[in-house]
Amino acid sequence: MTRPVGQALGRRSDFGRELRLLAAFSALRFGELAALQRRDIDLEARTVSVRRSYAETRTDGMTVKAPKSAAGVRTVAFPASLVPELAHHLAEHAEAGRTGLVFVGARGGVLRRNNFRRIWLRALDATGLGDVHFHDLRHTGNTLAATGGATTRELMHRMGHSSVRAALIYQHLVNGRDHQIADYVDGQIKKVKRPPRDSSGT
Repeated sequence: MTRPVGQALGRRSDFGRELRLLAAFSALRFGELAALQRRDIDLEARTVSVRRSYAETRTDGMTVKAPKSAAGVRTVAFPASLVPELAHHLAEHAEAGRTGLVFVGARGGVLRRNNFRRIWLRALDATGLGDVHFHDLRHTGNTLAATGGATTRELMHRMGHSSVRAALIYQHLVNGRDHQIADYVDGQIKKVKRPPRDSSGT
C-alpha cells in the first residue's frame, strides 16, 4: 500500500468522499457517522459531536440509539483541511434543517452498511487498495492520533472507549518505532562522525 488509506480513499467528485475522510481523520464508527445531524458538525470549531448511533438488526431493522457507554458521547476535533470538504457536502448533499442527516444513502434514505458496501468496493477498486475494510479507517485515525502524541486519556476520548486497553494498543504500536527512530539518528551521527585518532594523535 503506497498511500495512506484516508488519502487514497479521498478522491474528488466521489460519492461518499466526505464520509470516508471524516471516518479516517476523526475515527468515528460507521453507525455514528450514519446518525450525524447537521447540528453535530461545527465547522468554525472544527468539531463533530457524537450523540447517537444507527444500528441494524434482523429483528428491529434500523434503529437509532445512544452510544453503548457514556464515553461514546463525545466531541472530537477534526483537521482544518476537512472544513471546505464538509462545508461543500453540507451545502449540497446533507438533509435540510438542524436535525437533518449529514450523510444519506445514494437515494436519499438512511445510510445503511449493506448499501454502502457497493460504494466502498468501487472506491477500493478505483484506488487499488485491495482488501481494506471500512473499519480500517477508524484504525487509521487512531494510529494518527497516537503518532501525534495523544495521551491514553485523549485516545480513549477520541475513540469513545471507557477502557484503556484499546488506547494502549495504539500507543504500543507507535512506541514500537522507537528503535527505528534511534537507528535513523544513528545514521545521522555517522554522517558527521570524525574518524578515530591513531596512536600518534593525528
